[in-house]
Amino acid sequence: MAQHHTTSLRLRLRYRFDHLVSGGTTALIGWLALVCLAVVVPASVVLVWSDRAAPATLSGRITAVWVSVGQTLKIGGAVGSPLHVLASVSLALVALLFVSTLVSLITTGINRRIMSLRLGHSTVLETRHTVVLGWSDQIFPVIGELVAANANQRRSAVAVLAPRDKVWMEDEISTRVGDSGRTRIICRNGSTTDPTGLCRVSPLTAKSVLVLPPAGDGADAHVVKTLLALDAAVPGPGQGEAVVVAAVRDSRNHVTARLAAGPAGHVLCVDDIVARLLVQTARQPGLSLVYSELLDFEGDEFYPVAAAGLVGRTFGEALLSFATSSAVGLLHDDGSVTLNPDPWAVLGPADRIIVISRDDDTAVRSDVAPHVDEGAIVTAGPRTARVERLLLLGWNRRAPLVIEQLDQYVSPGTTLDVVALGAYAATRGSRAATAARSRLEVSFHEGDITDPLTLDKLDVPSYDSVIVLGETGTGTGTGTGAGTGAGAETETGAETGAGASDAPVAVLAPAPDPEARADDRTLVTLLHLRAIGDAAQRELALTTEMSADGNRLLAPARDGADFIVSGRLISLLMTQISESPYLAAVFEELFRAEGHEFHLKPAADYVRAGSEVSFATAVESARRRGECAVGYRLRARSTTGPDYGVVVNPDKRRRVRFSEEDWLIVLAES
Repeated sequence: MAQHHTTSLRLRLRYRFDHLVSGGTTALIGWLALVCLAVVVPASVVLVWSDRAAPATLSGRITAVWVSVGQTLKIGGAVGSPLHVLASVSLALVALLFVSTLVSLITTGINRRIMSLRLGHSTVLETRHTVVLGWSDQIFPVIGELVAANANQRRSAVAVLAPRDKVWMEDEISTRVGDSGRTRIICRNGSTTDPTGLCRVSPLTAKSVLVLPPAGDGADAHVVKTLLALDAAVPGPGQGEAVVVAAVRDSRNHVTARLAAGPAGHVLCVDDIVARLLVQTARQPGLSLVYSELLDFEGDEFYPVAAAGLVGRTFGEALLSFATSSAVGLLHDDGSVTLNPDPWAVLGPADRIIVISRDDDTAVRSDVAPHVDEGAIVTAGPRTARVERLLLLGWNRRAPLVIEQLDQYVSPGTTLDVVALGAYAATRGSRAATAARSRLEVSFHEGDITDPLTLDKLDVPSYDSVIVLGETGTGTGTGTGAGTGAGAETETGAETGAGASDAPVAVLAPAPDPEARADDRTLVTLLHLRAIGDAAQRELALTTEMSADGNRLLAPARDGADFIVSGRLISLLMTQISESPYLAAVFEELFRAEGHEFHLKPAADYVRAGSEVSFATAVESARRRGECAVGYRLRARSTTGPDYGVVVNPDKRRRVRFSEEDWLIVLAES
């Protein structure tokens, strides 16, 4: 009861104080004056009466009390005639009011300036910096790669503009990216679709501008509006020299974004690139590891080097003219790129050789032709293309593109089984279901890919390759186990075992957005596929699409498995192009079915298996086939990190013993 009484008294006092404060400035000043007098006057009386040197008379002590009160309250405390005292107090009050007002104005101005800086409304005064527009999870790998790219620069800066709190953005980047080294990260608050707001990050003086697609619906429309705002903020041709790189998700918006970016802009389509890389990797396990090595700035990447000393000689000779770099193409004077040119193509004085190298200063000429062992070169003919059985689990907007790409790569007679929730509704009227396919035979089946009974009926180990897509728009929770009934009918009318079951299925907690939910379903599917592979005692050839790189680390798959992480992949591509614009043409050809691309081919088709040979020997053998050898993958180390047996751009003088199961990484025409 006593505690209740104390609490009630405290609440009453607090209520009275709140009522007092709500009375306004005049009431507050009056009450503050009374409280000061109630404290200062008694304290001054105590000081005077306790002072041994205090006046003996009462009037003298009262005068001393007045002086103490005046000095304490800064109103002078002058003594004399009443008029003199009144004038002194009046002047003191005026001075006090003036000083208080001046201090208040100065404090308000400083606070306003601090708040403006905290909100990130000031203009960035930098030149040759990188501007990042927008905020999503892609910003962290982008900034991380920019920091790595600028590691050998004396000073560099990255300016981020997004409609977020400046301090919050800086804290998130510091937490997720870590030490930025010599690169300064500058964050500014503002709308990326407002030309006035864009000026805060000085795009006119930047060397590159990256436009990130935000999370959620309407991302592509936001990118287009940002590109239009950027054009308005930097008007006129030649006004800005920045390289503009943007990304859209849906292929239907690609042309619109390219028009908004202008002829000098580079717009990547997430759907197209991910679909192409999924298909390439599904047919060549391990290829995702090669691209991961080439696309980040921590390992080997593409660099153009002058052809000095090689002018007038052939590209084939250039292949063996660098010991620690791998030549893969030519950058011409007009900015065009030729990957894997004819070995007899003559190098011109304006040509630059595109090499894969550790850094731009490690592409040093060194003739390695003497290290070629002619006796170890194998002249095996091309292998006969075989008919394959492929399985596609899951469905999203990229699935039709995957099917179209597969039709361009596979041999005639290859079959593809598609299993997904709502397969008929998803594919009805789509290009994948209605397009005339010349090589690929596709059958659609209804089924929940997170249901272990559905996967068991598919006989997954019998397929040559399995692609797992992140299912979006399924209308069900993650791993619900709900299905459409066993024995769904295919397009051709055949009955299949892919169906649903009432059996309980593993369930993950709901994720906050569609892409996260898709990753959750993918994780459940991979868990069941691993169990199927273990039961069959064989390694499933899996290629998996993920949205977030963090989810890849959770995936229940064998070490070194192929994952295409869309967010990280696009971030790496955007960063590479922002630093070297010519790479846009390089990547465009690498990801096309009709262009030159990387392949993993049996090493025994190039050099004698079981013999120790120099890598220069493999390069020469590939040259005779019109290909560029850039590395290899060893089967014995394919499950051992961190490289999982992949070696890109080895020293050509290094000697390697290839087995029948090892692969050579070559750039060749598909």
